[in-house]
Parts: sequence; C-alpha cells; structure tokens
Amino acid sequence: MELRHLRYFVAVAEEQHFTRAAARLGIGQPPLSQQIQQLERELGAPLFKRLARGIQLTEVGEVFLVDARATLAAAARASDNARRAARGELGALQIGFTVSASFHPFVPRVILKFRETHPGVTLTLREGNSVALLESIRDNRLDLAIVRPMSKQYDTLETEGLFDEPMLIVMSTSHRLSASPRLTLADIAQEDFVLYARQTGPGVFDAIVAACAQVGFSPNVTQEAPQLASTIHLVAAGLGISIVPAAMRSLHAEGVRYIPIDGIAPRVTLSLAYRRFESSPSVQQFLAALREAALETRPA
Repeated sequence: MELRHLRYFVAVAEEQHFTRAAARLGIGQPPLSQQIQQLERELGAPLFKRLARGIQLTEVGEVFLVDARATLAAAARASDNARRAARGELGALQIGFTVSASFHPFVPRVILKFRETHPGVTLTLREGNSVALLESIRDNRLDLAIVRPMSKQYDTLETEGLFDEPMLIVMSTSHRLSASPRLTLADIAQEDFVLYARQTGPGVFDAIVAACAQVGFSPNVTQEAPQLASTIHLVAAGLGISIVPAAMRSLHAEGVRYIPIDGIAPRVTLSLAYRRFESSPSVQQFLAALREAALETRPA
C-alpha cells in the first residue's frame, strides 16, 4: 500500500463517482478503478458498494476513510515540516552569551525578533564566561554564543566581531573623583583596580591593560572578580575602581557611578562564535539575524 492508493481512495470516497474522481486526480478512470480494486484485494474487504448510479462506502470503507485522511494529513505535515526545517524555520538552538553581553540591549532585541520571525525554533539560553562558552560550542553542548574576544583560538570554531563597545570607568560614589563628568585614564593611574579575571575574560582584561599602557601605566590590580557583575559590587564595597563595557551601566547597583573616558580609552568587541562549517539551517538563520542586527547597532 502506497500513499497514492490512499489519495485515490479518498478522492473516490469524496466524489462518490469514479469518473469525477479520475478527473479530479488527473488520471484515467480504468487505471483508477484498477488501483482501488488492488487496494481492496490487499485489505481483503470491499471499500465501495457499486450502485447503478455512482458508488457508496461500505462499513469497512467508512472506517478506512478516517485513517486514510489522517495518514495523508500526517504525510503532508511531515513533508511541510521537513521543508521548513531545511529553511531553518523549525528546530532547537542552544545559545550562550557572556554576562556582560546579557546587559547589552542588542542581545534581547535580536532574540525577541528571531522568536517572532521563527516561532517554530525553540531557543535555550545559557549564560557563562567566554572560555566556558567556547568550550561548550567545541563539545557540541552549544550551537553558538555571543562572547568577548579570546586570545586562545580553537581549530574547530569560527569567531567574528559583531561591533565594538566603549568602556566606562566605574567607581564608588564615595570616591573623591566620582562627581567628575568625564575622566582620562591618566586621572586614575594611581588607583587600585578591581578587574574581571583574565582567565575567564581575557578580552576585557587585555583591552583595559593595553589602553592603560598607551598612557604610560600598568593598572594596580588588587582584586579580581569571577564575573563582570561581581566587579561592580566589589567597586561598590570600596575595594577599588574598575573599567567595564558600557552595557554594564544598565546594572543599576547602589553606590556606584559610571563615568565616560576622554582621550585614549579601551574598547571591547562583542563577538559571535560558532562551529566551523556549521550546516544547521536554524543556526545559519540565527547567525544571519545576529549579523543583520549588528549592522544596525554599529555607529554610522
């Protein structure tokens, strides 16, 4: 039994006439009659009563019609789903992002838009540091991630910059410089620094150290933080000052102030990471959405 047998049977059952059913199917009446007879022989029971004018379903035919329609509908649905999956409209994605990326409006904006345009793709979001996220992609536990730049490269992964983000000085509101509208790096050369640990956030750490070196000093790092959000809280506790991506100012922690930097200032890139030669259609659709959103985010 093939799907065409079911299509032929349903057409005859609905038309209640072999000639009209044959015209609907675009085949001759004799071949249609032969196919129905073949189906009846396979089932071991007649599906139609042959009347003087037309035909009528038997009890067996009535029962078979319900399942035949359901089978054809399921086959059509399976074909449609396969085509949608091939276009990246169905599937499941495991997406990672760094803590600092989660504070940037770019991330929720692109996720919201993708969910609206691809409702058949299930998104699972995971937060972590850049090192852990890249390792998860490498080990097939994530499909892609939004990360900060990494010094270590992975042969199986691709990374590409989405856009650069300015950085800000963050200090306790009790600090003597906290009322300043803007500061230079030279203004804070003698301060104690609280920085995001390099082993988990080398992109942020290296950008800060490189910018400080350009103005002639190396930051005195007295405290390292495991997460950027932790950095803000340690600054609020008076353990030092820090420099963080501008998106972090959306973390409205009590007792801190974010101050723009004049002159030489570090910038940090928000990057996209995914497996090299990635072929999943849904992953490719999300990558395209990220790139498009990044173009809109970059300054003109």
